[in-house]
Amino acid sequence: MKTAAAFVLLGILSAGGSVQALAQTRTGAMSQSRASRKAEKKQQKAQKKYAKAQRKAQRKMLKTERKNTKYPPRRY
Repeated sequence: MKTAAAFVLLGILSAGGSVQALAQTRTGAMSQSRASRKAEKKQQKAQKKYAKAQRKAQRKMLKTERKNTKYPPRRY
């Protein structure tokens, strides 16, 4: 009788532990997906910032190039 009670108690404890572990994995998966979305958004923002800086540098280079263009003197 004592062994049967011990097995039942052991079964209840192991089932309770597995339910708790399952709940933690689901919570972890949800927070992981949130974290991955957040990381993706941060990466997109960084890429936009980098592209904007590249466009600005390109415009500045073209402007400087136009300013520094030397035309040959005219001869009449």
